[in-house]
Amino acid sequence: MENKNMKLIDKLVKPRNRIVLSRIVSVIIIIFWINTKSYWQIHYPVFASLLFMVGVFMLAMGSLGRMWCSLYIAGYKNKKLVTAGPYSMTRNPLYFFSMLGFIGFGFLTKTFLFPMIFLLIFILYYRNVIKKEEKDLLSLFEKEYKEYQKNVPLFIPKLSLFYDLDSYTVKPKIYFNHIKSAIWFIWLIGIVYVIETFQNTGYLSTWSIVF
Repeated sequence: MENKNMKLIDKLVKPRNRIVLSRIVSVIIIIFWINTKSYWQIHYPVFASLLFMVGVFMLAMGSLGRMWCSLYIAGYKNKKLVTAGPYSMTRNPLYFFSMLGFIGFGFLTKTFLFPMIFLLIFILYYRNVIKKEEKDLLSLFEKEYKEYQKNVPLFIPKLSLFYDLDSYTVKPKIYFNHIKSAIWFIWLIGIVYVIETFQNTGYLSTWSIVF
């Protein structure tokens, strides 16, 4: 039974499956959100606008952060241990910025419920992803990675550790594919705007109020 669970986790944490799964979860939550109305939007519209701006800021940070990480990792994953730039502050900057993007998407709904849902889903899923990748990196770069583990935190960045390189070779074709996966965070702002427009004009009815 344990082996079956491990095989399932291995399939789910593969990069291509991660992207597909993330988008499926996003669509499911959007469908649920379509039929809800923000309590803050009804009673405290100024505060609701503030929540929306927080969401936009976090989405922008998530998207730009992912592109920054991709500059270093694109074409080098599992080929060399990247420890410069964002990887000098945390061992998983790509996932840290993804988390910011997911939570930001939640705040675009002008509620606290959806950011909490996204954060919970992120923690439950990505802890397995991180464990699997740590194991792979240890097998590939044993001594080097153990030293890296000692000095750099697993997830939350430690800004005082930041250092960068004077020059670095970027692989444009691979990097461009990484940009495409980061940019979709920004498209979510447009999706939310369209849905809200339909809600406000009465084309979409709402059946519950969410905090």
